[in-house]
Amino acid sequence: MIKLKSIDEIKILRAGGLRLATILATLKKEVKPGVKTRDLDDLARELISANGDKPAFLNYKPHGSRLAYPAALCVSVNEEIVHGIPSPRVLVEGDIVTLDLGLIHQGLFTDSAITVPVGKISKEAAKLIDVTEKSLNKAIRAVKAGGFVGDIGATVEEYIRGEGLGLVQDLAGHGVGYGVHEDPLVPNYGRRGRGEVLKPGLVIAIEPMVTLGRDDTKILSDGFTFVTTDGSLSAHFEHTVAVTENGVEVLTAL
Repeated sequence: MIKLKSIDEIKILRAGGLRLATILATLKKEVKPGVKTRDLDDLARELISANGDKPAFLNYKPHGSRLAYPAALCVSVNEEIVHGIPSPRVLVEGDIVTLDLGLIHQGLFTDSAITVPVGKISKEAAKLIDVTEKSLNKAIRAVKAGGFVGDIGATVEEYIRGEGLGLVQDLAGHGVGYGVHEDPLVPNYGRRGRGEVLKPGLVIAIEPMVTLGRDDTKILSDGFTFVTTDGSLSAHFEHTVAVTENGVEVLTAL
């Protein structure tokens, strides 16, 4: 069931989203060759705790999962699409890495992700990152009161296909606010004028996931990490946004 947020709740989400965006910006600066992915998770925990907030993903148990996620930050490298578990793995020149973080501020949840280069990367990888981020921005501009969830997915799909890249369809955006995942589901494909109506007070996480190869995915034996089946690079960008009377507000932007 979709639960709309009040003006006061969106005010809290706005404050939490700014804190989340600030932390992600700090983490981005720490991404460089030689850094261990678990070091990024340690820093994320420190920064969240320093503000008196809580990590949304730590010990979160997704519906249907036997396991709880063991970290605060999802760190997904190269062919890893989402939910990569921080570890002693060392980042090397040419990698690309997605940092996906959720934060609980005054009891309400925000969610955001960025993909960043590790040192110098290939032209293909740079294009992948650029196109994925642009697809998120285009999707956000498609949000308006009285519109439809399908408008968002259609916008992403049309742009990504036009760029000749793969589009992950096994994973999707979602409602957020009272929990990590809420209704509605927000796929990165669809038809305009279809799906749930976008109403003022609706808060959703929009998150295109794009590949240099095929759309297909699989999950690793750790039960969390999704990867491309063909081993191609993947990028992921995400913002939490609120539908307003006048359009849309990005809650996780600086």
